[in-house]
Amino acid sequence: MRSQKKPRIGATKKYHIQQGVMLSTRESAELHEEQEFIGRLHDRVDALRGAAAEGVEDAMTPVGTGMQARLEREVLVAERSGLLAALDAVDGSLCFGRIDLSDGVAHHIGRIGIREDDPARTPLLIDWRAPVARPFYLATGHTPMGLRRRRHITTEGRRVTELHDEILDLGDRERTGFEDPSGDAVLLAALGSARTGRMGDIVRTIQAEQDRVIRAPHQGVLVVEGGPGTGKTAVALHRAAFLLYEHRELIAKRAVLIVGPDPAFLSYIGEVLPALGETGVLLATQGELFPGVRARGTDTPRAVAVKGGAPMAEALALAVRDRQRLPEPGAPLVVAHDDGDLVLDWEIAYEARQAARDTRLPHNLARPHFAFRIIDALTAQLTERIGADPYGGPNFLGPDDIAQLGKGVAVSGEVHSVIAELWPELTPEEFVAGYLADPVYIPEADARAIRRAPGEGAWTPADVPLLDEAAELLGRDDSAERAAAEAVRQERVAYAQGVLELSRGSETYEFEDEESERLAAHDIIDAERMADRQEEADHRSAAERAAADRTWAFGHIIVDEAQELSPMAWRLLMRRSPTRSLTLVGDPAQTSEEAGVGSWEKILEPYVGDRFEHVRLKVNYRTPAEIMELAARVLRAEDPSFEPPGSVRSTGEMPWTRRSGDDLAGAVARAVAELTPTEGRLAVIAPSALHEEIAAQLDGVTAGAEPDLTRTVVLLGPRQAKGLEFDHVLVVEPSGFGTSDLYVALTRATRRLGIVHREELPEALRGR
Repeated sequence: MRSQKKPRIGATKKYHIQQGVMLSTRESAELHEEQEFIGRLHDRVDALRGAAAEGVEDAMTPVGTGMQARLEREVLVAERSGLLAALDAVDGSLCFGRIDLSDGVAHHIGRIGIREDDPARTPLLIDWRAPVARPFYLATGHTPMGLRRRRHITTEGRRVTELHDEILDLGDRERTGFEDPSGDAVLLAALGSARTGRMGDIVRTIQAEQDRVIRAPHQGVLVVEGGPGTGKTAVALHRAAFLLYEHRELIAKRAVLIVGPDPAFLSYIGEVLPALGETGVLLATQGELFPGVRARGTDTPRAVAVKGGAPMAEALALAVRDRQRLPEPGAPLVVAHDDGDLVLDWEIAYEARQAARDTRLPHNLARPHFAFRIIDALTAQLTERIGADPYGGPNFLGPDDIAQLGKGVAVSGEVHSVIAELWPELTPEEFVAGYLADPVYIPEADARAIRRAPGEGAWTPADVPLLDEAAELLGRDDSAERAAAEAVRQERVAYAQGVLELSRGSETYEFEDEESERLAAHDIIDAERMADRQEEADHRSAAERAAADRTWAFGHIIVDEAQELSPMAWRLLMRRSPTRSLTLVGDPAQTSEEAGVGSWEKILEPYVGDRFEHVRLKVNYRTPAEIMELAARVLRAEDPSFEPPGSVRSTGEMPWTRRSGDDLAGAVARAVAELTPTEGRLAVIAPSALHEEIAAQLDGVTAGAEPDLTRTVVLLGPRQAKGLEFDHVLVVEPSGFGTSDLYVALTRATRRLGIVHREELPEALRGR
């Protein structure tokens, strides 16, 4: 289906190349030509793979014992290993298309670009992201874009199995025998193929509306809205691959972050980008966006909503200020000292606290300013006590004496204990744990919803934005680490200086009567540069470094199911994107989280105002028309004006409902036996409260937070199913779902949908 066509419901003829089938002379010639090309292409890839593997082996062979030689080997190994991984990942269906231009030039299109091994580096396979490949996705009979013919090539391993030709130059009467009169055969074949439990790329079947999104400019915020089955997730992933291709120098060193709703979803999409030749992208859930914390705990829906609400930012800020304490008025703190007790009263602490707050630095970074003021005040107190003139004259102590007293106060353990009591150094983890144990600055009902005793339960995904907010409020005083690193560096400089002096002392005097033409080490490098060369280099990929650095600024961020994220989660993500280069993907009609913002305007207004581009994908490629009509009735019950995306195909299979009686789990087991496919995948989507009961009736099926989507039958909750697709779906007890969750559950199937229920069906589903 191309941009000038409307969605068409129905089947299409396929043109298979089968063994034993007689082909015409013309067909045989076309097939032989493509098979010959595919063979030559794979021969070239094999050569590149062999060279890359040999390069890795050579690079790992020691060629020197120095630090520089080792670092050079590490760089070569990383580069050649990356090339080898890319070649291995795209090996299947490496070439999938060909375009023949009206001037007689032809280009083969594939997942990555491959060049001939000749002096001119002649292109052998064109990368699908290259501008010259774009007509493969956009050309139509009405607007051929210079194409005479578009050919889809299907392979199994290295054997060509199908050819589908579209003649775009209507004046061309030359026929190949593989013409596809509808132009939809490859698309519909892909849509109807059995699912594997892993998302596949759509690079062979990108449609015009999808291509425009994929290739949109990377700067600014792009919102991609689309109902079920519109391919918005696949489009977002292909957009990541395109941006890395088009702006590699700009984006690759900063990495692309893709945020998904849960681990199962990331596992589901994890093979798409490697299949497109890209392995340097960071995929993460919200629970993985704070280094050192892997949030796997669970919250109640109410707790998620409270933690994600915008008021939490102010509540945490006020709670941090509460940790900057003062002595009680009239009850000063007494600090033991060798020269007599020192007194730290409310006035001294208040002045020090105000001076620290006036710096507007985060809590931990402002702490030294508070400490210095306290130390100065106590030093002045001690100076007055020891050196005061009883007759009112000047203090007897000179500057050196006062400085010595100040040093004594500064190193006093008792003084630092008092400072730590009034202005403690805090980590985000201990601060948030303390806050959740005693939530303040929020309504009591909200406090009850999130209250959690210290050490009780694991971190939850909803805690991660709180940890990130706390990290911003607290800051990190790394002065001690910097001082230690500088001390180590100075040791290296001193060692290097010694080496150079030894070199200078060993210099030959053979040419002492004339200027020597021989260069020694001390002639071409100084100690500091020599020391810097011995410093360990970080050869991790940008994605690996980004995963470990909370303050990393990504080159681009893609957020799937973006409508589900809370205001606090958006604060976290916007810190990771100071340039506001984002692609947001979602569907407000599928918002299920209480903390979800849902409205794009509400999400983006605090950060970019109305300066964002909003596009809608309007064609449903996944869900058959029969299933989509039933699902649409669920939302129309609340919004009569709701219009779902138009389905591109029909299967003739009507959704069915079945009442179970008392034995719901048994009825589910019987329905699963009926629906379990010989190929493909079946999802049982049920309220989580029923999972244990249902799993007990299904062999090999377990209930859990991270299901194995590659199994033939999988048991999920409606929110776990979001973003996924299956050949067959069995929805259990739909009355236990909210409207949005039920809509999601009903739209996951590509072939058949069944509903089993014990309670009364929602009105929108009755009569089926």
